[in-house]
Amino acid sequence: QDYLDGLQQVLQGLWQRAPKGSAAKVIGVSVDTTGSTPVAISRQGVPLALLPEFATNPNAMFVLWKDHTAVNEAAEITAAAIHAQPQLNPNYLQFMGGIYSSEWFWAKALHVLRQDPQVRAATYSFVEHCDWITAVLTGTTAPTDFRMGRCATGHKMMWHQSWNGFPPNAFFKAIDPLLDGLVDTLNPDTRTSDKCAGRLTAEWAELLGLPRGIAVGYGAFDCHMGAVAAKVRPGVLTKVMGTSTCDITVAEPTLLGDKAVPGICGQVDGSVVPGMIGLEAGQSAFGDLYAWFRDLLSFPLSLVPDLPAGSIAAAENQIINALSKAAAQLQPGQNGLTALDWVNGRRTPDASQRVSMAIMGLKMGSSAPQIFRALVEATAFGSRAINERFRAQGVPVDSITVIGGISKKSPLVMQICADVWNCDIDVLESEQSCALGAAIFAAVAAGAFPNVAAAQDVMASPVCQTYSPQPELVPVYDRLYQQYQQLGEFVELHSKQQSKLKISAAGVTA
Repeated sequence: QDYLDGLQQVLQGLWQRAPKGSAAKVIGVSVDTTGSTPVAISRQGVPLALLPEFATNPNAMFVLWKDHTAVNEAAEITAAAIHAQPQLNPNYLQFMGGIYSSEWFWAKALHVLRQDPQVRAATYSFVEHCDWITAVLTGTTAPTDFRMGRCATGHKMMWHQSWNGFPPNAFFKAIDPLLDGLVDTLNPDTRTSDKCAGRLTAEWAELLGLPRGIAVGYGAFDCHMGAVAAKVRPGVLTKVMGTSTCDITVAEPTLLGDKAVPGICGQVDGSVVPGMIGLEAGQSAFGDLYAWFRDLLSFPLSLVPDLPAGSIAAAENQIINALSKAAAQLQPGQNGLTALDWVNGRRTPDASQRVSMAIMGLKMGSSAPQIFRALVEATAFGSRAINERFRAQGVPVDSITVIGGISKKSPLVMQICADVWNCDIDVLESEQSCALGAAIFAAVAAGAFPNVAAAQDVMASPVCQTYSPQPELVPVYDRLYQQYQQLGEFVELHSKQQSKLKISAAGVTA
């Protein structure tokens, strides 16, 4: 309900601020959302949380993109794909990096079905947020009318043209009988986001203050549409830097052929730009790591009696700025600290939500700014690992464009990234690049432009700032990056050993 209320409030609020008559000039709407963000629906296509009996049940609500509770389910899906008999079935994860994530559709759906018998009994299917909002606006939420975009299905739902849609029901049923029949409720005829999914209904036209019957494009994930606003093209990697990161690039189909890039979040024909293979990677935490450290430092504020909440919030808002100013005075490597960015697990390369972050080199003299700088360097190193995975697999990364809140808010983070990545970084001018990408697709779906490239030439965001690496720091960061990799190998080995111990202990208990 929050999504529907927010949609109305934002659009109606816009017409109070925009020049008079602006709403009447709108010719199309497209939607970008987070993902994978699925929800259970009834046989009538209604999200269960909109039904009175499930209104306060979290299992009936959208499972947010960074929910990691389905770790075991993701591991089971990965094992099923790896151990499938190749003469009978392909590896259904080969174009999704080879590892299924707890952040994705099928793992979350299975986890919900296992956890909640009442939700399970009422569930007909699951749908992604970006596809559901599109269906709401076009009046096609009924499962018989429901259609899905290429982005969510390809990157999170195991859709691929090689097997004419989704893996067969037998594959999912073998993982758990609770999945029996679920894939058969999904329409395998997916579409790219430049296509018109339908027309805005009279009801929603009135609710949003828009002309009825205007085009509604197929939805996609925010970062994929953000890359379109950044005029993504082969050789250009777009990094959306916020609470986490999402890294998007595209490649000509002839470059990859049947080659599958391991350890990423999928490669899908048309998921970003029609006619190109869209490739996705990312980090499970970026800004979230800084926020975690801020919350650690601000904990004593909550213990001060009668301190107004506004004062606490004001103090918390100053912590990151103060840390950044002090950290900027430090030289890389001078504090002897090395950190990992895996505070919320690892998305890529090689998804694993079981790994944890670590800090090496802490001493009595380690200060908060020193630790903060190590955390910033860790996020830059984690991002560099993604760049290097793409390059090692033959996907060129010649330049990098960044969008998202951190790119505008933190010169310290951006300069460290430029030094660690050893390349220029272009920052987009647009404050809402993902929404701008959705507008580009809406313009194409409405027929204002013949294709996405033509719309990008007119609508894509210009660059407002460029960060360049400092040559004298590049070799320093090369050495520190090796320490980051060594710490990561140690932590990963420890994580695997702990997992084996837990499995062994469970066996003894059984």
